[in-house]
Amino acid sequence: MATTTSSPRIAIIGAGPSGLVLHLTLVKRGVPSTLYEREASPNARIHLGGTLDLRWAYGQRALYENGLEAAFKAVSRPEGDETRICGKDGRVLLELIGDRDIINPEDISPEVDRRALRQIILDAVPADSVKWGHALTSVTPHGDGTHTLSFANGHTAVVDVLVGADGGTSRIRPLVSPAQRYYAGITGAELVIPPDVVDRADMADARALVGAGTTYAMEGGNVLIGQRNSDGRVRTYAWFHGPEDWPLPADPSEARAVLLEKFEGWAPVLRKLIEHGADDAIYHRPLYMLEPGLRWEHVDGVTIIGDAAHVMTPFAGMGANVSMLDGLEMGLAIAEAVNAGASKEEREAAIKKAEEKLFEEGAKWTAVTATNMKGAIGPDAPQCMVELYKLMKGIP
Repeated sequence: MATTTSSPRIAIIGAGPSGLVLHLTLVKRGVPSTLYEREASPNARIHLGGTLDLRWAYGQRALYENGLEAAFKAVSRPEGDETRICGKDGRVLLELIGDRDIINPEDISPEVDRRALRQIILDAVPADSVKWGHALTSVTPHGDGTHTLSFANGHTAVVDVLVGADGGTSRIRPLVSPAQRYYAGITGAELVIPPDVVDRADMADARALVGAGTTYAMEGGNVLIGQRNSDGRVRTYAWFHGPEDWPLPADPSEARAVLLEKFEGWAPVLRKLIEHGADDAIYHRPLYMLEPGLRWEHVDGVTIIGDAAHVMTPFAGMGANVSMLDGLEMGLAIAEAVNAGASKEEREAAIKKAEEKLFEEGAKWTAVTATNMKGAIGPDAPQCMVELYKLMKGIP
């Protein structure tokens, strides 16, 4: 006989974009949940990661349907949507800069810093509903859909619904699938050029090339990306073929020298994006993926969203967008079921239906990303990427 659980104990693991949106979606609809995050505070690692371009039907929708349209507009930059593509000579082959006065808002993907995105969501949920400093160490299934969670700080919790939003190395994924992320064959580094350096006279050419958005330079299997952040800094990603354990020197001068050697023969304006990286902001950045099209048979009481379900490389700019859509769709499904007084079986059916949507979006965008990655690091770059962008934007 079906049993009714009006207020299931819901735990979300991971305060990345997908977990935050899921938690927000539930909170806004009166459904209690607890979000557990291993980082010690919201300010941990805020120096890492660049900006995100949120698409209308994905990341923006996840915010707008939860009442955060004004908050998002206050911290996002529509002008950051501009894009340039060039080869290693620095010559711009494609430039996309929309007219912000007349363009359809649905065609704009405003940039937002990861830290700002996190903060506007945290500001919209009860502070005590997010548990910082909770690193999950184990999950014990009880066979009836409930699970006991154990954390490194000694805390334990028994939950009815467990959602893994805990990234590419998810501890929750093994409960639904044996799939593991794999190394994509591309390694490199992230560097940060401080605003005061970006604004110097000798950086005028690099500043103009990056503009208010992002410039992609690619050729010969190497990719160099310069991305403007909201505070004026430029974040650089330098990627190339190499082993997963490629050693980035700890000494910043040596690290820049090794990276510059990888980009030998590239235009001086592009090499500046490496040369002027700050000593305290150079990070190793190997890239990982999950096989496109990951699916699993529904398991009562547990599911996964975001990178836990579909790790993809950044070559389509859709990782966070799809993750946020996951959080929204899963949250809407759970909230509707709970608020309707659904039985456990009905709630699980709703989660399973939401998983089917997740499968479709994840499969589509992991495949697109894999195609774009091959183009960016392949022998036909940069021209093949110019053609891909034109096709995507409907440019003849």
